[in-house]
Amino acid sequence: MSDRDYHPETVATRFDPSDVGATGAGDVVSPIHLTTTHEMDSPGETDHGYKYARFGNPTRDALEDRLAKLCGAERATACASGTAAMAATALSVVEAGDRVVAADGVYGGTRLLFEELLVDTLGATVEYVDATDTDAVAAAVTDETALVWTESPTNPLLRLCDLAAVGEVAADAGATYVVDNTFATPAVQRPLELGADAVVHSMTKYLNGHSDATGGVVVTDDEALADAVAHTQAYNLGGTLAPFDAYLTLRGLRTFPLRMERHEANATEIARYLEGHSAVERVAYPGLESHPQHDLAREQMDGFGAIVSFELDATAAETRAVLEELDVFTLAVSLGGTESLVDHPATMSASYLSESEREAAGIPDSLVRVPVGVEHVDDLIADLDGALDHL
Repeated sequence: MSDRDYHPETVATRFDPSDVGATGAGDVVSPIHLTTTHEMDSPGETDHGYKYARFGNPTRDALEDRLAKLCGAERATACASGTAAMAATALSVVEAGDRVVAADGVYGGTRLLFEELLVDTLGATVEYVDATDTDAVAAAVTDETALVWTESPTNPLLRLCDLAAVGEVAADAGATYVVDNTFATPAVQRPLELGADAVVHSMTKYLNGHSDATGGVVVTDDEALADAVAHTQAYNLGGTLAPFDAYLTLRGLRTFPLRMERHEANATEIARYLEGHSAVERVAYPGLESHPQHDLAREQMDGFGAIVSFELDATAAETRAVLEELDVFTLAVSLGGTESLVDHPATMSASYLSESEREAAGIPDSLVRVPVGVEHVDDLIADLDGALDHL
């Protein structure tokens, strides 16, 4: 069998390269190679291929190999953070004066990176469009467009775009098509199979899964793009992943499929509970039939993810008070760890945006985002129920 014939549950736990172990005999767990430099056989020459940690590290190589297999990709480049992965990808594609089309629902940090790095520094033009409308994307993309960037589901409103349809638009224009797949993860959605040229993930989230290591990854089947991203992050940005974080993420990946099953099962029950609560105005979760793109989710996803957003029938102050009453849910940014978190986008994860930008994006002060963890769902619902009783 080839590596791609194995199921993700098997790939996540096995098949680290046999030549990166400390004994050379294929250790069951890849060791942590902390050395920053390697002895050479002669000036500039080495049989083992390693010279300096920024350019190559055995532990990081083992992680990249497993991530490529898990994502169904030819190449994976691990970076120091999700933002580093985005920057390395964008800078490998966009040149001075180029045109970029991006989904208007991209993560606030992505928009900040584009505005300060691509627009202010390179003089590129970035147009944000409603990517839930493929016709709007097609109207914005021209032959001068170098990069099309989408995120599906979006943060924090969980809107979807038709990944395959947008991919056709990008391909027709000769633009590089990149999808941020952090929320869905490769367990739920595989954008390379839907036309993406490259996919980025913040490994800090579900791939690591334990809130103890920061990292990002770019996966692609395009060898030239992979080489460009690897060169940019190692030689220009210096944003390579540290060996210990690579080890922690390798460890986290072993339980990734199992965790995602529990994450999603809990999220589904919580979404249904919230949808029936009188204090909740609306719930955003692709797994609910009430989600406007539920059918699209069923078509292009193998599940619905583990993040639920909802709007309360409450003022900003009342919303904050509800969040402060929660006990099992931890009030914190980020997502994807085993623990359930609760986020107030207006003051936390979307605070990158101005008030007018949040209003235009549909992020009110009463919006709450919950990355659902793996605790017992009855405890999570009881925690929400007790907090919502204060409204």
